[in-house]
Amino acid sequence: MTALETISLSGRKKQVSNKEMTFLERLYLIAIIKGLWITIKHLFTRKVTIQYPEQVREMSPVYRGQHMLKRDEQGRENCTACGLCALSCPAEAITMKAAERTKEELHLYREEKYAEIYEINMLRCIFCGLCEEACPKDAIYLTTSKVLVPASYEREDFIFGKDKLVMPLDVAMQNAQLKNAN
Repeated sequence: MTALETISLSGRKKQVSNKEMTFLERLYLIAIIKGLWITIKHLFTRKVTIQYPEQVREMSPVYRGQHMLKRDEQGRENCTACGLCALSCPAEAITMKAAERTKEELHLYREEKYAEIYEINMLRCIFCGLCEEACPKDAIYLTTSKVLVPASYEREDFIFGKDKLVMPLDVAMQNAQLKNAN
């Protein structure tokens, strides 16, 4: 048996032994039996597969679902197109274009600036929630309900514009009523 000294990346020396394998170790019989035992144990454990349409998997309490752009109590969009969500996105999935609000659009937007185009490429999004944390106006959030990003075969269906992202007006009014009741 010979001992070798190697130097790791941290610069520390390690003692490495070059020990001869025994006859049983060279046959690999014990390793094969251990592997078979693990396989046999898994044959008798409960399966984790669920039948999706009939059974629904319970979501984690920290689940992050589809993105949504919030509205305020009067139904106006919260987003002011500051671009912080796009800057904080590590996958660079968010694109937006800002525009100035006109007098006719006073009832649609809270601030002078608004996001004329707001798109999220769901194929690039990693659902990290950094856009939600970076937004100073609390305009974007990832839903905690069981709203999943729908499946599709076309790439264009995964680029969500304001038509899919902005909170429906009736949901915004319900939230305002709940806030006023509390």
